[in-house]
Amino acid sequence: MLRATVGCVQERDEEQEDEGEEEWRDGGVLFYVNRGGLPVDEETWERMWRHVARIHPGGEALGKEIRAATDLPKIPIPSVPTYQPTTTVPQRLEAIQKYIRELQYNHTGTQFFEIKKSRPLTALMDIAKEMTREALPIKCLEAVILGIYLTNNMPGVERFPLSFQSHFSGNHFHHIVLGVHSGGRFGALGISRREDLMFKPLEFKTLMDLVQEFEGAYRGYWHTLRKVRIGQYVSHDPHSVEQIDWKHSILDVDKLTKEELRKELERHTRDMRLKIGKPAPPSPTKDRRNSMGSPLRGQSSPIRRISRVERRPSGEKKVLEQKPSTDMNGYQIRV
Repeated sequence: MLRATVGCVQERDEEQEDEGEEEWRDGGVLFYVNRGGLPVDEETWERMWRHVARIHPGGEALGKEIRAATDLPKIPIPSVPTYQPTTTVPQRLEAIQKYIRELQYNHTGTQFFEIKKSRPLTALMDIAKEMTREALPIKCLEAVILGIYLTNNMPGVERFPLSFQSHFSGNHFHHIVLGVHSGGRFGALGISRREDLMFKPLEFKTLMDLVQEFEGAYRGYWHTLRKVRIGQYVSHDPHSVEQIDWKHSILDVDKLTKEELRKELERHTRDMRLKIGKPAPPSPTKDRRNSMGSPLRGQSSPIRRISRVERRPSGEKKVLEQKPSTDMNGYQIRV
């Protein structure tokens, strides 16, 4: 019975991480997701304040004090970074990280932007545009989407999702950053409550070095790193309809020796390099892009959810069937 219970909890963790729920628990701490878009509807707004009253040490008194105040300071809106042609890649990444920091980490317990990992890249980029317009505090998953958006015009920089599951005091904690690779060096962009669990400069020679850097940071907080999930390189086409491969490799760090982990990360690095040479699926036409619209503004019809049955197992590669060139030539002649 105990094994079955643990299995159910792990399965729920996987599903929660994939699709998101109205209520999430990370490390035993509840937080909500705003599913009504922006501006925030009254029900979500009041729920957020009730949640703040429950989780903040100041309790309900803090919420009343803030909501009753008439002289709250005006919060400056950060400017999206711009660059000179001579600005180097490391300097650009540092500017992007500075912008993400200026948005600040969201401590309200309500995630303002709904991120569904199964959505096509073009829809996620619409959400990123919304983040730059609204300039609201964000959490780690939102920072990854924003990082992809802000590096789309940097073709020499490859991006990939890098997520962690750690364990501390009987609870599991999830975190994600955007791994970056350029000029033979790895780094990371992101946001976290902890200074050393987000940005990493572009100075790590291998993916193993980068992962070990994060693992050392977790040890500093007495967390045991249990799993590392690494995705594939993300397309630079903001109108791409392909989905992000969030977990091409899932590594049980606490069960692998250092040498086994190194080999697995080298294998994943080779897989990512192979993807660079593969052509991406064609982008939708202009009319199709216009019809998709922003996912945060009223949609005419909901996006179809992908069932658990239809999902590909982790690591399985999707093979596209291609017609022989002779058939294609024949088809063109007939037309």
